[in-house]
Amino acid sequence: MFESAEIGHAIDKETFEAQVPALREALLEAQNELHAQARFPVIVLINGIEGAGKGETVKLLNEWMDPRLIEVRSFDQQTDEELARPPAWRYWRQLPAKGKIGVFFGNWYSQMIQGRVHREFKDAVLDQAINGAERLEQMLCDEGALIFKFWFHLSKKQMKARLKALRDDPLHSWRISPLDWQQSETYDRFVRFGERVLRRTSREYAPWHIIEGVDPYYRSLTVGKLLLEGLQAALKAPTEPVHQSVAPLGHSLDGKNLLDSLDLSKQLKKDHYQQQLVEEQARLSGLLRDKRMRRHALVAAFEGNDAAGKGGAIRRVAAALDPRQYNIVPIAAPTQDELAQPYLWRFWRQIPARGKFTIFDRSWYGRVLVERVEGLCSDADWMRAYGEINDFEEQLSNAGVVVVKFWLAIDKQTQLERFQAREAVPFKRFKITEDDWRNRKKWDQYRQAVGDMVDRTSTEIAPWTLIEANDKHWARVKVLRTINDALEAAFKRDKK
Repeated sequence: MFESAEIGHAIDKETFEAQVPALREALLEAQNELHAQARFPVIVLINGIEGAGKGETVKLLNEWMDPRLIEVRSFDQQTDEELARPPAWRYWRQLPAKGKIGVFFGNWYSQMIQGRVHREFKDAVLDQAINGAERLEQMLCDEGALIFKFWFHLSKKQMKARLKALRDDPLHSWRISPLDWQQSETYDRFVRFGERVLRRTSREYAPWHIIEGVDPYYRSLTVGKLLLEGLQAALKAPTEPVHQSVAPLGHSLDGKNLLDSLDLSKQLKKDHYQQQLVEEQARLSGLLRDKRMRRHALVAAFEGNDAAGKGGAIRRVAAALDPRQYNIVPIAAPTQDELAQPYLWRFWRQIPARGKFTIFDRSWYGRVLVERVEGLCSDADWMRAYGEINDFEEQLSNAGVVVVKFWLAIDKQTQLERFQAREAVPFKRFKITEDDWRNRKKWDQYRQAVGDMVDRTSTEIAPWTLIEANDKHWARVKVLRTINDALEAAFKRDKK
């Protein structure tokens, strides 16, 4: 794959300077149109051999284009904040918004290649990382992102000649970094694993471009022209994204839903409730203070029918804890900033560090519930979301995050009674809105959506817990007990 990058293309300075003005004008025009349309972000991944001109080329692009609309990010050593969270968190929080360009040095490819070169893990782990990168890029492209992947290359001979020339030049020897010398010693392994990664991850939706790094004029013009061609093509593309076909959802032959299996008559008497509530709260308080929690984070997602008691259940969970231990994230309609990012972005940003607990009041399941039922996204978007959500939760679990998910279920009559009770009490009227009454008219559609959601996203690592919530006492205790059981199970797995 890299042989073609060693031919040694070159452009003389006069030709370079003659072509730059027109290229720069076209790039600026395309960049301004990108910003004006604000339909999609551009992600530029910079990888390759040290000394092949990566930094110089990006610096020149910033000079040619409007640097205010270009965000350059470098992912070197992980910070303590990043080490305390899943690996992908550091990339998700830095994604460019629609209409902007994000340039990533030291991205997910750099991490996986360097890790394998230095024998931090075996081929199987590298292959898992490759598969994860493919899933991430497929999802970003499905969300509309335009991805450029550049590999700047030098042959071993070219790299050694460059290092020798810089070493012998007192004015420029400072440009040689420890990483340059390190890579000169591991060049063969770096190229071998780099080629493996490139072959596996060069896809039609996010292909690799190999850039010869010897001649600065050639590499700069080549990268500039590739960016221009890709931008112009994307800006001219239809505004409606082209979606891949997705598998249809299954339906029960007898027309029954899994919610029909719940016994909504379950209840706890008040004295039993008070005793069990205190016991489970004390248990949760102890578990979150346990030293084994340092290896884990806890995420709880609360979904349910309107007026099912999510807020009350969350308050009983929070009442057991020091406020510094947890964070409650209420999920409402996305803001403009959130709409400018991939769907899962606003949830990735809220993932807690190890030892912490985040409660989501509504969650990432909005795409397959309210957005599906209310027609706020296309069928392809919400059907594709099942796989994206499962992948998201798997990444959390692999990083030690304990994920618990609750659907609080009530019957239609109980909901009506709670709606009417809220309207009758002045200080509770804020809890009932026109949307609640409107959603009630779509009871059956939501019920079907819940059934499909649980069927497709209740996994071994992140199972759904269905809560019989007609009786609030029963529901609150079951929520607490489920969280405690999940934490204890995670602690036991640590011993294996």
